[in-house]
Amino acid sequence: MVISITPYTQVKAMSGYGDMSQQLNQIIMKDPALQGAIAGISVRSAENGAILYDYQGDVRLRPASNMKLLTAAAALKVLGENYTFATEVQTDANEIKKTIQGNLYLKGNGDPTLLKDDFENMAMAIEKLGVKKIEGNLVADDSRYDHVRYSLDMPWSDESTYYGAQISALTVSPTKDYDSGSIKVKVKPGSKIGEKAKVAVTPQSNYVKIINRTVTLAEDGKKKIKIEREHSKNTVTIEGTLPLKAKEVKEWIGVWEPTRFAATLFRQALADHGITVTGKIKTGTVPEQAKLLTKHQSMPLSELLVPFMKLSNNVHAEMLIKEMGMVKEGEGSWEKGLAVLKSEVAELGINPNTMVIRDGSGISHVDCIPANQLSLALFSVQKEKWFPVYLHALPVAGNPEKMVGGSLRKRMKGPSTAGKVKAKTGTISTVTSLSGYVNTKSGQIMIFSILLNNMLDETKGKKIEDALVTILANQ
Repeated sequence: MVISITPYTQVKAMSGYGDMSQQLNQIIMKDPALQGAIAGISVRSAENGAILYDYQGDVRLRPASNMKLLTAAAALKVLGENYTFATEVQTDANEIKKTIQGNLYLKGNGDPTLLKDDFENMAMAIEKLGVKKIEGNLVADDSRYDHVRYSLDMPWSDESTYYGAQISALTVSPTKDYDSGSIKVKVKPGSKIGEKAKVAVTPQSNYVKIINRTVTLAEDGKKKIKIEREHSKNTVTIEGTLPLKAKEVKEWIGVWEPTRFAATLFRQALADHGITVTGKIKTGTVPEQAKLLTKHQSMPLSELLVPFMKLSNNVHAEMLIKEMGMVKEGEGSWEKGLAVLKSEVAELGINPNTMVIRDGSGISHVDCIPANQLSLALFSVQKEKWFPVYLHALPVAGNPEKMVGGSLRKRMKGPSTAGKVKAKTGTISTVTSLSGYVNTKSGQIMIFSILLNNMLDETKGKKIEDALVTILANQ
């Protein structure tokens, strides 16, 4: 069945799904938020891959973070669900004794989940070796990946944000949300009117300088706080007003040069365990003859995919792209990693020649993918042995647990959709997207991909997505 909506677009629906098609069409044709926008919608049977509904499904559109669906699938194919990342501490000293005569090397191998606590544990392990002093430098080695810190189309406006943080093979996260290469800033009102607000930074260090230009107001005052990092520096300025008893303001800020930030935190951890480094923090590579002192092994990829997909972590996506490039092509770069990605999705039956792929996260406004290709990818991955891991990593609609519901925890809470929709969200300026699986009222599973571009209001776009998926759920 073919239903014309305009002279330029067509809707295709499989016979037997006419009512569903008409309901979907009503939203697409009549919602004023879609006037002047572009939509691509694809619905398939999870059982056989047949297209049940297609509205401009072959039109290339910006996927935003739905790009991560392809990155996650490729990473599971290339690296495997049990893949881990090791962060190593080595030395070029001839002997390991109380005073090490040589450099200490902190070698990053692409772990996007490294925490300050992991540095504390590695420092403790070195302390147990009886080491008290390093007569040399602390050298940070991030050479597993190239030194291109930003993907090709990273907007300048995102440079200091946690979702636009720099990419390095040696990076650290402030919390177990694992926002690699960033710090968490909390701002609370002072105890008295006229006082500066109280600022707390996680993890604490002298790497980031805080300039506090805030004022605490009376309880009926206006809450207006701005937190910004200066370009190419680690100076974070906090300015504005915060009324007494106001709720704290939280912001995550990407640091400049995450490799040196990680080394600074490790040096601090060493000092906390009574180990002095007499030299400076430098960057370099571990020499071949170096000896391993200790290492930290990351969680397996199967667990890493949970914060990556549920919280839509851009840095994880780009690090996985570079890791795939390193593993398959011997070079941890976007160029090699994206070539691997295209090759791997082709093996899933996806046609990479229908797409423009410029990064692994979807933050690029140049990425273009047809909705039919995304829904085909979601169909194809079902046959893979790692599919249960993939499915588990997707946000679950209406589930309030952060690491279950993720970016869908406050959406589609109704009885027909809560717990029955597992899908990846996506948002960049003027773009919103949602692709995944829905268990319908009749007991079948449908695969869907909804890409909405040129939106004036992304929030309205998400309401449209939810309405469309609710129609599918009620079939």
